[in-house]
Amino acid sequence: MKTSVSTTSAARRRTLALLTLLGLQAVSGLPSAYANSSILNASYDVTRELFKDINPAFVADWKKKTGETASINQSHGGSSKQARSVIDGLEASVVTMNQANDIDILAEKGLIPATWSKAFPNNAAPFYSTMVFLTRKGNPLQIKSWEDLGKPGVKVIIPNPKTSGNGRYSYLAAWGSVIKAGGNEAQARALVDKIFKNVPVLDAGGRGATTTFTQREIGDVLVTFENEVQLAKQEFGNQYEVVYPKISILAESPVAVVDKVADKLGTRKTATAYLQYLYSEPAQEIIAKHFFRPRSEAAFQKYAANFKPVTLFTIDEVFGGWKQAQKKHFDDGAEFDKLYQSKR
Repeated sequence: MKTSVSTTSAARRRTLALLTLLGLQAVSGLPSAYANSSILNASYDVTRELFKDINPAFVADWKKKTGETASINQSHGGSSKQARSVIDGLEASVVTMNQANDIDILAEKGLIPATWSKAFPNNAAPFYSTMVFLTRKGNPLQIKSWEDLGKPGVKVIIPNPKTSGNGRYSYLAAWGSVIKAGGNEAQARALVDKIFKNVPVLDAGGRGATTTFTQREIGDVLVTFENEVQLAKQEFGNQYEVVYPKISILAESPVAVVDKVADKLGTRKTATAYLQYLYSEPAQEIIAKHFFRPRSEAAFQKYAANFKPVTLFTIDEVFGGWKQAQKKHFDDGAEFDKLYQSKR
């Protein structure tokens, strides 16, 4: 009799254990099933309007292809600030930044693989831009070049290169313009020093800098991405004038799936499809409409009127890549800190 009770108890324990295991498996599968169609995109400041159009287009495309209803949420801020937020725990399944350096930081922290730039075409950058100027109506100070930004009395609005990819590109564009014109490092340093001595306020991100220039009416010239000056001109009409320097920097906008977050939330399938969608012709057209330069030649040609020809140089050819540029110019105690401290 005792043996029978013992056998029954053992069988019950095995049954309960099996049911518990199956229950745990089912529960663990639920977040994946529900979360895989809802993702957060951590992006930089001046893509707000772009993704307001991209996201519903992707949602409709995804519904048509899979029958699933996707949900895309957005977080915006200075590119470098956004990268730090993801490192600090912001659960973004994808990041869409304005420089590779801010995604490399995520790789260094183990959130994505070091080979992230090979996951999608064009170094995982589905579009790019460049840095141009926005002046007051009539361009009263006749600002035409990077050198003009360093002239005495010119008030230049540029966001902080320590927190903003926008500011970092502006700094490097000015520095690189000297090198590409045949100048040396000392001459490049002197120009950038003069320019930042003319900066009355350092906003944390590009959109904040635009607000400072257009709404607070501070400064004679705003240096920012090509798409941002065009949007400002569209919104405020003839109050401003867009000026293209002869030479500027190629500013790629790289993207990546944040593997640790995507795997935790079960969002990898949607996250990957979302970034792949950015390369599609419908998305490339939306990108071009918003004055970002698309990778698609067809979209570029269709909206060629949005893009004035300008000689572009890359971070690699002038600075040896983002890692070297970061170390030399933007790390604590590097070139930017030295010149900005001298301003004070």
